Amino acid sequence: MDASAKTMDTATKSPVMSRKTKEKIGNAITYIFLLLLSLLVLIPFFWMISSSLKQDNQVFSIPMEWIPSKPQWNNFVVIWDQIPLLTFFKNTIFLSVVITIIQVLTSSFAAYGFSKMKFKGRDTLFLAYIGTIAVPWQAYMIPQFIMMREVHLTDTLWSLVLLQAFSAFGVFLMRQFYMSIPEELSEAARVDGLNEYGIYFKIILPLSKPALTTLAVLTFVNTWNDYMGPFIYLNSTEVKTIQLGLRMFVTLYDAQYALIMAASLISIIPIAIVFIFAQRYIIEGIATTGMKG
Repeated sequence: MDASAKTMDTATKSPVMSRKTKEKIGNAITYIFLLLLSLLVLIPFFWMISSSLKQDNQVFSIPMEWIPSKPQWNNFVVIWDQIPLLTFFKNTIFLSVVITIIQVLTSSFAAYGFSKMKFKGRDTLFLAYIGTIAVPWQAYMIPQFIMMREVHLTDTLWSLVLLQAFSAFGVFLMRQFYMSIPEELSEAARVDGLNEYGIYFKIILPLSKPALTTLAVLTFVNTWNDYMGPFIYLNSTEVKTIQLGLRMFVTLYDAQYALIMAASLISIIPIAIVFIFAQRYIIEGIATTGMKG
């Protein structure tokens, strides 16, 4: 009886163990595939870091030396003297921070009106506003430039600030998040005597940190990486951004590949820092749709 029971017990457990083993093998294969895919995506960044620590004649040498035997750390010092990189950084930081703050404020405020306030034609106005996302920027690029020229704001940073102060995508993103917040909270606040401004500042905004952070990071990254806007409106060296500065450096010193890679690496550090500190809120903003009851 004992031998028979053991045989039946083994036969019962065998499929279970086999299934668990298959799951472990499948997970291992998936992780290995994702790891290889991540390494493939990161290869250009590894190459950029490696090239920034080499001499110019070593950047395209074959066979490639991934880890330089004699790292040229001086490249990160020389680049600041070759071009006014500090000025470009200051201009880009100013634009990115100011535009991000203004866009978050205007988008969240407009989204509150479109989601929590009731007025005639609200949905029609919202659809018309969101419909502007489908209009290509090239279609209104020239009229915008003429407007900025008429008010004498070309070749100034404020032209870009005014043009990017409002975002239809930001309003859409925030409205979708606000719609998931129970209306009962707003109604209870109104009963307690709070006006719409109080509801917005004391209830809606504190609940919207993930969405606000997501919008802020997207806006900051887009502004930091923007090339065409500054290229059209900014001409003087004193007001150029980091992207225009890198292009100017490539034009002037097209053979100094190591310094070009060093400048490019420096230019992505602020974006990496912002993402590292905000990634928790970004993931939460994407994974959730509002409050959990």
